Amino acid sequence: MTIDWDKFQAELDQVINEAGNRTDNKLAGKISVITRLSDDEVEKLFPDTAEVKKLAALMEIIKRSGDQNEKINKIVDNADEFGGIILKLLTKFV
Repeated sequence: MTIDWDKFQAELDQVINEAGNRTDNKLAGKISVITRLSDDEVEKLFPDTAEVKKLAALMEIIKRSGDQNEKINKIVDNADEFGGIILKLLTKFV
């Protein structure tokens, strides 16, 4: 499935703005549509809207075209931003 990341990011920004300082069902639903996580799992893993925005940015890097090394470099360049998100995701799987 090809994702229009610009459209997705615009929609996500709108939902984040509407959500205020909490992740609500609508925001979790946007993320769960393109992941294997349920709405409830998204809400539990990422209760802060800032984290959801970081998750979306990380997913965009992973899903955009480009080779693996390019993606790794982008993630490493933003390690401070993505570190907590990656840790939460890996905790879910381990």
